[in-house]
Amino acid sequence: MTLVLKKTDEAFGMTVSNEKGLSIQMDASPDLGGKDSGMRPMEVLASSLAGCISVDVILILRKQRIELTHYNVIIDTKRAEGVPAPFESIHLTFEFSKEVDPDKAERAVKLAKEKYCSVSASLHPDITITHEIRFI
Repeated sequence: MTLVLKKTDEAFGMTVSNEKGLSIQMDASPDLGGKDSGMRPMEVLASSLAGCISVDVILILRKQRIELTHYNVIIDTKRAEGVPAPFESIHLTFEFSKEVDPDKAERAVKLAKEKYCSVSASLHPDITITHEIRFI
């Protein structure tokens, strides 16, 4: 994998592109001089965790012939004070459509989070990653 980060303005605006030309925008917070032109790097990291787990959850459920009519993940984080300010905890709330079997949803999330997700495996072990499941 090769990614390219390009500075896009005089402040902290950045675009990160992959080999296929897909990109995301990042920026620093306004209190550092950013312009709110993109997500903060820590937001991208937390989103990557939720996205990685979600790919695995969806794959696991599809193998069981379960198609999701509703699926969201709400990401809540807590960061340490100071510099650097790493994540102390990340809490993921998975929302499934009510027709999904609760035991299957829980098993899929646990397997994805603990066994299959490369982002989860790449995060520092001191970060507490918790989850809950809701049915909408």
